[in-house]
Amino acid sequence: MPLHKYPPAIWGAQKLKEGIYSRLPQHYLQSLKETRKPTPVHWIPHGAKYKLNPKTGQRERVQDVPIQIYYPPEANKGLWGGEGWISGYKYANNDKLSSRVKKTWKPQLFDRELYSEILDKKFTITVTMRTLDLIDAVYGFDFYILKTPKEDLNSKLGMDLKRAMLLRLARRDSNLHPNDPAKREQIYNKYKEFEIPYEEAEWVGLSLEEAVEKQRLLEKKDPVPLFKVYVNELVQELESQQLTEPLVVVKKH
Repeated sequence: MPLHKYPPAIWGAQKLKEGIYSRLPQHYLQSLKETRKPTPVHWIPHGAKYKLNPKTGQRERVQDVPIQIYYPPEANKGLWGGEGWISGYKYANNDKLSSRVKKTWKPQLFDRELYSEILDKKFTITVTMRTLDLIDAVYGFDFYILKTPKEDLNSKLGMDLKRAMLLRLARRDSNLHPNDPAKREQIYNKYKEFEIPYEEAEWVGLSLEEAVEKQRLLEKKDPVPLFKVYVNELVQELESQQLTEPLVVVKKH
């Protein structure tokens, strides 16, 4: 006899069908279901199931085994470009005859000032050299944030920036360069391909807990005092009686 009604592997998906989770916007629920493997950073996939042995010329089967990466909480406060901590072993003093010791390889981090055209603001963000190379490859910080999927950004800060940019593009906010409408329109047209409806943009990058809290606040209604409820019921009853009962007029002599 199974211990659970549903296997634990589908608990997360089953939870989204009940309660307040089921009332979340469909586009947000769809984004949770879409799973995509992040771009390999610390390893190079073979891209094939078989490979020729250079010595024997025989076909050998190969496997793509990704390296396990640990992303510390600090990664959510910066843009690490998919890099993280890798734990492994190394030989002491680079001597293969000696015993192995544990080692953790960490990316080299820098604090750099990055400018966003859409938000018209400079941000001091902790980045890696790979992040800077990716920004140069797409010709701008805004393009990097908007083009990079959430699996590759792997940063709460990055998703918050993406949501802020998409909201401004959806609103076409006039606070951007208020004294230079031509420049403002040029920037909005430059990033026009990333525009989405405002109702979708405000949910981008929210965690499940944040989305549930947002939905709860949208559904929240202030309680109505009981005396107002009873007064309204009494008024309705009196009005119904006046409409149903004939008016009796008594003449005084």
